[in-house]
Amino acid sequence: MKISDKLAAHQTFSFEIFPPKGDLPLEKAYEVASALTTHAPDWISVTYSAGGSGNSDNTVAIAGSVENKLGTTALAHLTCMGATGADVDAYAAALAADGVQNILALRGDRRPDRDVVDFAHASDLIAYLRATAGDGLCIGAACYPEGHVESSSEDADFEGLYRKQEEGADYFVSQLFFRNEDFYRFREKCLRHRIKLPIVAGIMPFTSVKQIQRMAFNCGASIPAKVVKRLVQAGDDPEAQAAAGVEYACEQLCDLAANGVDGLHVYSMNKPAIAAAAHDALAGCGYLAK
Repeated sequence: MKISDKLAAHQTFSFEIFPPKGDLPLEKAYEVASALTTHAPDWISVTYSAGGSGNSDNTVAIAGSVENKLGTTALAHLTCMGATGADVDAYAAALAADGVQNILALRGDRRPDRDVVDFAHASDLIAYLRATAGDGLCIGAACYPEGHVESSSEDADFEGLYRKQEEGADYFVSQLFFRNEDFYRFREKCLRHRIKLPIVAGIMPFTSVKQIQRMAFNCGASIPAKVVKRLVQAGDDPEAQAAAGVEYACEQLCDLAANGVDGLHVYSMNKPAIAAAAHDALAGCGYLAK
């Protein structure tokens, strides 16, 4: 089923998983996916990594298993940095053969060993997918509540999102954020910039001081004082830090649910316990009663 149809019908709830690197066995990923489906998500997204890591094949295998063996809608990520049109065609065909009709179209990280070939931006990939697959494919795109780290200005950031919409994206999934107020302001600004697609809020629990520092650096996410306070209270105890992160993420989720978000996407980092905590929190605040 297309994710756009789910978003048109109700507020959604979903998870992300990632394949193992290289030639490592897929069994653990299958186990994680199976555990996540016990919470009846609207879909499970499967990340992608190009550049010879083998993860693109793994993405297809896991997405196909989620769709066909587990009976849950799969969303396959696709990054276009360094890809050719032929690469995209082959990947989309492999997904279609497994009945996967949802792709999250992303540019991917810039790397010195990966030049632009046919696609400089995610909007180029979206346009290509829409032209080649038509309406049979549901295309998601990324958005950034605090702005993309490479954007020259806020206006440039929204112009990029508008291009994604006009080239054929069906909905947006947001980058992580730690202040819901940033998401609410972003949502209002989208309307002022003629961006009218559904926006799914992406939430990633922090699990350690090092992890949240890395997330802030890579994604440009601001760390609010209340998060710092909780980490200080957790001290040097890794379990206490992780518990504080999950608790904070669950509070974010329930607040977003109460403020009419189109959907909630949990970056559960292949940890079923995080998925379970998120599900239980949202069930407790009535979000999943659909």
